[in-house]
Amino acid sequence: MGFTLDDLDRIIGERAGSDPKKSYSAQLLDEGTSRCARKFGEEALELVISALEADRAGTRNEAADVLYHLLILLRVAGVELDEVMDELQKRTSRSGMEEKASR
Repeated sequence: MGFTLDDLDRIIGERAGSDPKKSYSAQLLDEGTSRCARKFGEEALELVISALEADRAGTRNEAADVLYHLLILLRVAGVELDEVMDELQKRTSRSGMEEKASR
């Protein structure tokens, strides 16, 4: 199999303790939750715009940015990727309509 979110999460974890002047991941994490959340929001909006413009390459690239910044945001918030995946697994054990009604 190719590159996975687990791979990316591991790399972010390795870089988390690096010098913020040498690692973008470390820099973002060092700037805190507010900065990471804003950056995720910016990237999500750019993804929406690319998709609405039917820009396939832009959508692909912005989706990559969204996934990266999502993992950064999860890390700074203290939420493990495995926790999110466990939640998704629970939700997919029943229909989307049943799951949504239970919230």
